Amino acid sequence: MTSITQSLPRRKYDVVIVGAGGSGMRASLQLARAGLSVAVLTKVFPTRSHTVAAQGGVSASLGNMNPDSWQDHFYDTIKGSDWLGDQDAIQYMCREAIPAIIELEHQGVPFSRTAEGKIYQRPFGGMTTHYGKGTAQRTCAAADRTGHAILHTLYQQSLAHDAEFFIEYFALDLIMDEEGVCRGVLALDMAEGTLHLFRAHGVVLATGGYGRAYFSATSAHTCTGDGGGMALRAGLGLQDMEFVQFHPTGIYGAGCLITEGVRGEGGILRNSNGERFMERYAPNAKDLASRDVVSRSMTMEIREGRGVGEHKDHIHLDLTHLDPADIHKKLPGIAESARIFAGVDVTRQPIPVIPTVHYNMGGIPTNYHGEVVQLRDGDPDAVVPGLYAIGEAACVSVHGANRLGSNSLLDLVVFGRAVANRCAETIRPGQPHKRLPADALDKSLANLDRVRHASGDTPTAVIRDRMQRSMQSHAAVFRTQETLAEGVEQIREIRDSFADVRVSDRSLVWNSDLIETLELQNLLGQALVTIVSAENRKESRGAHAREDYPDRDDENWQKHTLCWLDEAGNTRIDYRPVHMYTLDDEVEVVPPVARVY
Repeated sequence: MTSITQSLPRRKYDVVIVGAGGSGMRASLQLARAGLSVAVLTKVFPTRSHTVAAQGGVSASLGNMNPDSWQDHFYDTIKGSDWLGDQDAIQYMCREAIPAIIELEHQGVPFSRTAEGKIYQRPFGGMTTHYGKGTAQRTCAAADRTGHAILHTLYQQSLAHDAEFFIEYFALDLIMDEEGVCRGVLALDMAEGTLHLFRAHGVVLATGGYGRAYFSATSAHTCTGDGGGMALRAGLGLQDMEFVQFHPTGIYGAGCLITEGVRGEGGILRNSNGERFMERYAPNAKDLASRDVVSRSMTMEIREGRGVGEHKDHIHLDLTHLDPADIHKKLPGIAESARIFAGVDVTRQPIPVIPTVHYNMGGIPTNYHGEVVQLRDGDPDAVVPGLYAIGEAACVSVHGANRLGSNSLLDLVVFGRAVANRCAETIRPGQPHKRLPADALDKSLANLDRVRHASGDTPTAVIRDRMQRSMQSHAAVFRTQETLAEGVEQIREIRDSFADVRVSDRSLVWNSDLIETLELQNLLGQALVTIVSAENRKESRGAHAREDYPDRDDENWQKHTLCWLDEAGNTRIDYRPVHMYTLDDEVEVVPPVARVY
């Protein structure tokens, strides 16, 4: 292995970013501005990153539509998190939201406008004024293609500032030294079939979520949690993986996302009786309650026999009472998606929808600077030197047990900027790289070789399908000890079956079979950690709804789950405390109360 290691092309940068979505490109832009050399590795063309699919908008208390404050946004985010979010990080995000969005506007994001020329803002679930008393119009929108607008703008700006992109490079593993410092990343150039060692003083994981661990998800097929997979193989624990958000309105049968912005613009959820049933479950917020509340409400309507369709297994989202001109101005993409994927004209017919896996609240634990942290020697906030994580790959934790809609795009731009600022503070441009141990790459190269030459009896697609169906069945909107215990057993068996995987193509050049198998390896680790963490948490909180433990239990469970996975498939659980403190006296800690909408 040593000779292979020595012959690999070595590229040296101050910072390497893995992933070119919203967070990765916001970081690359800021790093390039700071004069640090930066490489961005991405397995897809940057503007195909999943940020492009974000529809509804990005939250910030600009106050363009009604009086608003970041303190209200802070309260809503804590309440939405069901008091599992770290309040110092939430304060940082909500306060920094205002300059972050104004920066995006100045960079060229084509936001929709009010008659006065200000950024248009729409209502979104869980966003209120006066600490829950009014409805906030806080979500800045570019029609219903906000992610698309932000991603393209950031890519253009990154190019203008000479960030260097390595497109269609698949990151294989983090390179850690004997002291636990991250020194770089090993990557495969998929087009040429060559391996490259990227040396860096800072490695930023911006790889997105792992929604494709489930059978039905709004996530792109590329959302395979590659950063989390690499972190697990590096011996790091992941945080709060049991919290998986189901978006209330995925198109029935297709999974394609219908933005919460539809309900923000006046869309109504109806059951088979034509009833606006959300009035029963959330009498104040109604259809704009938080996503976990709406998803559970829809599921209960279906369970009680009030679902729509031949099998009474979904719900209608009704826009027919809205002005068609408003629909085509504010929701053109939705009208198109409904026509293509559901065959309905939204001006005359309701959209068939069902809760669909949408977002991972859990991920690689970080502080609000984007530095990866671990529980070490009794210190729950011990920094892993040289390693950072941002976006859906990370768990800051600003979303806690349930993310509020339009806080994800905000998370990307705020912490993309924050991690770059931290790197600029701690890394001197052009400083020399330390020598790596001779065996630093051996483990990763051995894994690649093993997967590439896998000659078992089970195709990758078969194992992936088993995993996705098991997760969909056992770690769903509602959970019980029985379903979770069965799911843990199944996912362990499915993970073990990876030893029997078959890769039919042995080449390294455009070997999609190999890449999908490596992605599956990443997914399997996170699927297991997710369902083990879910079985372990004996309460209901946010997106984690236990029918056998229906109440939130702050005394025993207001804490972050940490879960490690070793090479043999053994899991270990420990905990980090929730940060019940703020950065300063600009805002007070919000103590836990019952969460009602």
